[in-house]
Amino acid sequence: MAQTTVDPPTVDPPTVAEVMAELAALEDPRIREVNAKHGDDHGVNLSKLRALAKRLKTQQDLARELWKTDDSAARLLALLICRPKAFERDELDAMLRQAGTPKVHDWLVNYVVKKNPHAEELRLAWFADPDPVVASAGWALTTERVAKKPDGLDLAGLLDTIEAEMKDAPDRLQWAMNHCLAQIGIEHAEYRARAIDIGERLKVLEDYPTPPNCTSPFAPVWITEMVKRQKDK
Repeated sequence: MAQTTVDPPTVDPPTVAEVMAELAALEDPRIREVNAKHGDDHGVNLSKLRALAKRLKTQQDLARELWKTDDSAARLLALLICRPKAFERDELDAMLRQAGTPKVHDWLVNYVVKKNPHAEELRLAWFADPDPVVASAGWALTTERVAKKPDGLDLAGLLDTIEAEMKDAPDRLQWAMNHCLAQIGIEHAEYRARAIDIGERLKVLEDYPTPPNCTSPFAPVWITEMVKRQKDK
């Protein structure tokens, strides 16, 4: 006798309102207070946010709708459940300019743009943008190339720009330029002495408070420590 198979019941995807309610339930005033000191405006524990994203799995349409809410926690969740390669170039450009807070900006660049086929085109456009926050994204993508795909980059020219502009750059742009400076020194021995010299003369982030067992973002210390670790492997 033939057996009859029964299809499992279909489950409708959650609505934006339902997801926003879950995020609201995760809100913690203490976390919001800590985040506010770093320029972020959400109070959701990131481990709990990631657990929610894991349960939702990839949902590009929902991600786009969550982004439209203009809520930082919802946008962070959107970046975790989206398909990075599904965004068009102009869409990502608009999203970056809407990102607002440092955490949303950072996750958008690192979790989405770096995996998108338009990453190099956006790197070039953002690198030269007059908005320093947008330009910082261009520098972040450039740092990625310095480490992983340096062919075609003018490393000496990047050092020239860093030497001339980093000292007086706005905070987020300065941070991104400093990261690029350190990455050049770490990855490219022929430019290491110059990178360390630039860092020592400009003294950017020299006094940045660094927790125990963490590497200082001051480029000369950062470069020296990372090179030492490479040699010790």
